[in-house]
Amino acid sequence: MRIVTKSEDMQRLSIEYKRQGKTVGFVPTMGYLHEGHTSLINIAHKYADVVVVSIFVNPIQFGPSEDYDRYPRDIERDKEILEKMGVDVMFYPSVDDMYPKGFTTYVEVKGLSDKLCGRYRPGHFRGVTTVVAKLFNIVMPDVAVFGEKDAQQAIIIKRMVRDLNFPVKIIVGPTVREPDGLAMSSRNEYLTEEERKVAPAIYQSLLLAKGLVEQGERDTSKIIAAMQEFLSKYDRIKVEYIEIVDKEELNPIERLEKGEALIAIAAYLGKARLIDNISVKVGGDNG
Repeated sequence: MRIVTKSEDMQRLSIEYKRQGKTVGFVPTMGYLHEGHTSLINIAHKYADVVVVSIFVNPIQFGPSEDYDRYPRDIERDKEILEKMGVDVMFYPSVDDMYPKGFTTYVEVKGLSDKLCGRYRPGHFRGVTTVVAKLFNIVMPDVAVFGEKDAQQAIIIKRMVRDLNFPVKIIVGPTVREPDGLAMSSRNEYLTEEERKVAPAIYQSLLLAKGLVEQGERDTSKIIAAMQEFLSKYDRIKVEYIEIVDKEELNPIERLEKGEALIAIAAYLGKARLIDNISVKVGGDNG
């Protein structure tokens, strides 16, 4: 596995792969890798000849009071995982390399970035789309793989790719969960032993919602109320939002009609802000 730390070197390497007729698959990460990440890497291997994984904790997607400084990092462990997975290149740039002095250019997907998590984390998705646009220009992938756990992020990146004509296919891999249902996340590291015991209730609330839809409930206010009532039994869980939205514009839905909707939740458990979601279909699998 090659380890590349400079953007220019990564670009040159990607150009060389393309000259050789090889397709490039890309998985952008912030490191502290877990099985959710490795599942995305496995998908990239299926779609491309060469797999590049970036490890970069992106400062511009964190707010001033958020967890940039304490975000979990373990580059040696990450390197071992990537080598075992047969990754061809680990791209590990510095902040100065990604954001040189005087950096003032940003990419923002308006209309999608201020909903759901964006309402509570101003500027977060501008930071995400800016770094992903830069990474796409550096790595020049044919295929890039993102996780369904970050559903809003995936929807926003797909829109950016469409609007800015990036020649990259976006694939969204399914959420990988612990045996008790908790969505895998690097931020799970923040959970205390007691918090970890109750964390699966977040996913259980989503399954409750899906069950209500399958039983014929179409009023989203009733579904959200049922989720809130279920989670109110857990003092440690502080719900930030529960929303049911369409999967194109992320607009709230009052009544489920034929088609697919996203049920999304963000909640705090101690220091950890956890997000999760589930998709439901009406008039199809669930209707």
